[in-house]
Amino acid sequence: MSITYNKIHVHVRLGAIRANYRLLSSKSGGEIIPVVKADAYGHGMAPVAQALHDEGARTFAAGTIEESCELAEVLPDARIVSLLGPVDGVDADLLAKNGVVPFVGSAEQMDLAAEAAGRRTAPLDVCLKFDTGMSRLGFTLDDVPALLDRLKQTPKLRPVMASSHLACADEPEHFEHVRKQGARFQAILDALRRAGLNIQGCLANSAGLLAHGALHHEAQRPGIALYGVNPFHKTPMEDMGRELTPAMDVFAPVVQVRDLPKGRTISYGASYTADRDMRVAVAAAGYADGYSRGLSNKGQALVAGKRANILGRVCMQLCILDVTEISGVRPGVQAALLGGEGPQAIRPEELAGWWGTIPYEVFCLLGLNRKTHGN
Repeated sequence: MSITYNKIHVHVRLGAIRANYRLLSSKSGGEIIPVVKADAYGHGMAPVAQALHDEGARTFAAGTIEESCELAEVLPDARIVSLLGPVDGVDADLLAKNGVVPFVGSAEQMDLAAEAAGRRTAPLDVCLKFDTGMSRLGFTLDDVPALLDRLKQTPKLRPVMASSHLACADEPEHFEHVRKQGARFQAILDALRRAGLNIQGCLANSAGLLAHGALHHEAQRPGIALYGVNPFHKTPMEDMGRELTPAMDVFAPVVQVRDLPKGRTISYGASYTADRDMRVAVAAAGYADGYSRGLSNKGQALVAGKRANILGRVCMQLCILDVTEISGVRPGVQAALLGGEGPQAIRPEELAGWWGTIPYEVFCLLGLNRKTHGN
């Protein structure tokens, strides 16, 4: 039996994601590979991918092998890339049966991919993953000779793409690091191609696509920009992403409205004391729903088109909003925790700032709640 244990509602506007894809495509010149890992950053992998497929996307980047295989069932005519690649025997079994393209960035992953390829009739396409300055996952330029020898010994592994990941593409103060990563990746591509590999280069993420045209190569894989977040928010390059439209709205109902006399404290720890007679609304959202306790006494929600401050500590499934200056608030009214209508809509960059995190985490946590999709 499936139980819905909260009242949070996430609405995803697929039309906004499609518009963001068209905007990014206009700046590309190569293939756009939408990143839909982690359930499309909490937006719903299947509906998001279907909407982008309708816009013309034919390659998608999911996370785990299992997630990639699920997407392959939804879009059987698309190429699905697994960014994480195989990590265990279960993944090798899935690769043996399905045609997804795994990232392979270590000897261990090469072994798992080779095991899967050996159980297939057709070769297994793979993406070679390289570390050019992230110091996280991937082969290095020094590994290329041994990697080429291994590929010769495993003819059923067919490299079709080489990829790396930019660490600082959204931070103008670190663009020299971006340039060095680009040079390392180009050296890797040159070495692979001199060896006869016909591969697609893929380096640019959202910020790389918007600001680093020299690093576009044959494909780019935007993630956060697809969902309407400006990678250059509050930087001198903010205009580059200003046209992106956020796609996620998150709502919680007001369950009680009450008066708070001057001098009265509210919520756990008595961390807020009313400095005047106030009216407050209690909304059914808290940290059990992915709405962070870190928003206590500093976040805002949108009620009846107006901003309402969070008062006191966010509880497990409740938070308290100041609606003293907002008329007509009653139980059943929906408070927008993210998004909402009108000029006061709460942007993901704002919510992340109050939260002390980044929009990626905001989307992933709030996106765990029940969702609907529309235009």
